[in-house]
Amino acid sequence: MKILILCTGNSCRSQMAHGFLQSFAPSWTIESAGTEPSGKINEKAIEVMKEVGIDISHNTSDHVNKYLNNEWDYVITVCGDAKESCPVFKGKVKNQLHIGFDDPSKTLGTLDEINSDFIRVRDQIRKAFYELYIKIKQDEQQR
Repeated sequence: MKILILCTGNSCRSQMAHGFLQSFAPSWTIESAGTEPSGKINEKAIEVMKEVGIDISHNTSDHVNKYLNNEWDYVITVCGDAKESCPVFKGKVKNQLHIGFDDPSKTLGTLDEINSDFIRVRDQIRKAFYELYIKIKQDEQQR
């Protein structure tokens, strides 16, 4: 199974989704990329993922063009609302999905409020990508 997770900056939501999905399915090829990659992983995303035992600090923030010539079973966009432009993938892909999440890196407020928002989004990502993992496994077994 080859899965590419896309977002705009490839620093937060797509990285957390990448970390969770790779933890659920270590034998799958999971990558993440962005249309405007930040070049680094968001420190708060690294921190909240470490809290649940997943280290994404070694991940890289890559441009989607790096993956255009690859074939993918799934390409999943994780941008949140209509204010964000989700990337469009023009490569070879069997299934395209959108599973949107708020961008916690845009949260304003106290440190506690920012932390809470990162944790909220992290937990939403974990739930959604675990459900996706189970669905893909069930689909594979039915083939």
